[in-house]
Amino acid sequence: MPYNVYLKKNEDKRIRQGFAWVYANEAAKIEGKGRNGDIACVFDCNNSYLGKGYINHLSKILVRIFIRDESEPTEELFENRIRKAKELREKLGYGNCYRAVFSESDNLPGLIVDKYADILCVQILTLGMELNKDKIISALVKVFNPKGIYERSDTASREKEGLKQFKGKLYGEFDTRTEIEENGLRMTVDLENGQKTGYFLDQKENRFAVRRYCKDAEVLDLFCNVGGFSVNAAFAGAKSVTAVDISERALDEVKMNAKLNGFEDVIQTKCADVFEALREYKKENRKFDVVILDPPAFCKSADDVKNAYRGYKDINILGMKLVKEGGYLVTASCTHYISIALFEKMLKEASAQSGVSARVTEIKTQSPDHASLLSADESTYLKFFVLQIV
Repeated sequence: MPYNVYLKKNEDKRIRQGFAWVYANEAAKIEGKGRNGDIACVFDCNNSYLGKGYINHLSKILVRIFIRDESEPTEELFENRIRKAKELREKLGYGNCYRAVFSESDNLPGLIVDKYADILCVQILTLGMELNKDKIISALVKVFNPKGIYERSDTASREKEGLKQFKGKLYGEFDTRTEIEENGLRMTVDLENGQKTGYFLDQKENRFAVRRYCKDAEVLDLFCNVGGFSVNAAFAGAKSVTAVDISERALDEVKMNAKLNGFEDVIQTKCADVFEALREYKKENRKFDVVILDPPAFCKSADDVKNAYRGYKDINILGMKLVKEGGYLVTASCTHYISIALFEKMLKEASAQSGVSARVTEIKTQSPDHASLLSADESTYLKFFVLQIV
């Protein structure tokens, strides 16, 4: 007998608005018996059908709804959803590299697909999608006809679903290092060892946005990763770019991307802990025209928000003090537990405590191929502010 999940009173409101997650503590009763990863139909407290999705008793998210009618999760359904996601990106002008499937935003919860030229990189985060991997890969081949498909499901969140971490080739023969064109620049992507699926595509539009601030500027790019912001700054005509990261491997990628675009004389690298580097520059009374702060997520759960907030404030205070009068602080956060409002509050406090006055010239979020759902605050995770120090 298939699973039927009945919600407690008033727990259906977000689901009706398009939210996909049913938490275990929202269920009044569960009927039926099967295995984790099976389809479960979800009903409100009055037995009205809300939708169906994959159930997993191991997770706090009991059901992830992705079907609202009577359809079944066939290969045709996956193909249609993936094709629709691809067409939406193409209408926005994306071609060479973009996020092709963004989980709940594309009605495929737990599935991430990034396109890097003719290679697809897949990340499967939930048991339901894992059990349908063959259907998904077959659909991706039909829709994209890629040279190859690589999987980067080496994330700890899979363990909450009862899954092991995994990475490796799924389809085709190809080199795990590939090259993409982003904002008219050439960038290398290490599918096997790069961050996330190999590269941070969500900052694509924001990397382009920094160009207007970097002409004839001395730029400091902190948490630079493989140098996306650095290369865009150099392309805009920066006098110099100092790319700082704690990872030697990442800095080797920066050097490679700088050379690939002819900016090896403009971009210099520094291997250091960013907090220590900031304090060192402050001690030296060093100033820059543009300081870019693009740190990794500072917390993985709501319990860590207070510490994350403090960490963001610390680096932004130090960053503001390094910007010349009239210059710019470009600052971001990818921690979805830190809302835009909370991030802005932190910046106001940092400005006051650093003793500088700042005005906001831009507020942005993740690029449109990572479109978020109005019904799911969790899908709006990236905050990107440009502040002028005046």
